[in-house]
Amino acid sequence: MTLNKYALVTGGTSGIGYELAKLLAADGYNLILVARGQDDLDKAAGEFQGSYSVDVIPFSYDLSVPDNTFKLVEEITGRGLTVEVLVNDAGQGLYGEFVDTDLQRELAIVHLNISSMLILTKTFLKEMVARKNGRILNLASIAGKLPGPLQSVYHGTKAFVHSFTEAIRNEVKDDGVTVTSLLPGATDTDFFRKADMLDAKNVQSGHLADPAKVARDGYDALKANKDMVVSGMANKAQVAMSNILPDSTVANKVHKQQAPVDNEKEKTKQ
Repeated sequence: MTLNKYALVTGGTSGIGYELAKLLAADGYNLILVARGQDDLDKAAGEFQGSYSVDVIPFSYDLSVPDNTFKLVEEITGRGLTVEVLVNDAGQGLYGEFVDTDLQRELAIVHLNISSMLILTKTFLKEMVARKNGRILNLASIAGKLPGPLQSVYHGTKAFVHSFTEAIRNEVKDDGVTVTSLLPGATDTDFFRKADMLDAKNVQSGHLADPAKVARDGYDALKANKDMVVSGMANKAQVAMSNILPDSTVANKVHKQQAPVDNEKEKTKQ
């Protein structure tokens, strides 16, 4: 382990991001962890330092707030830290019909899911290309492959993340940099509570992926220099079917999957 070898993980204190940070620490990477809650950051930092004897630098930033990502970049570069691995994990969604949902929350989601990811990727990709070495893992989602009624903005942002990731991978393919897109499905994290989505049928079903398994799929794909990985056989099948069926049919199917459970019960009674 070199003193200046760091992996930057946004959303690194919970869910898939936490599990990815754990895998990186186990491989000897020092960590730069970014999350909103200082208590969660301190807890994760203490755990990783104690279990893996790596350096952990925590940064408490809400990356959905404009300019905070630039402040984060200034702090990292100001310390002279070299980011050898960048994991853009932080992301949020919002549940409900678009005509009813809160615009300000959706704009914050767009900034978090897209703008902050762009800023971090632009900054550290330039450094990676210059030294001909580095890895980037962007958390997309199978949502980016499917029309998403009741999560229209989230699905839209993840479509951007995946398309963007595939594009820049092609651009830097001869520069010694690995860029990988991870596409999980519904995963057992705090995402659904934050998105006000706990009553959705696909959440209530309990068929949620293990974040540790999703992280392992993504990390293995990154190390193997793969362009993308869809985590989980059922998700692979859903994405494959979406490539064949008309978008309107897929949208109807996703709408039913994500409808509130109470609505489904009422329809059944009728």
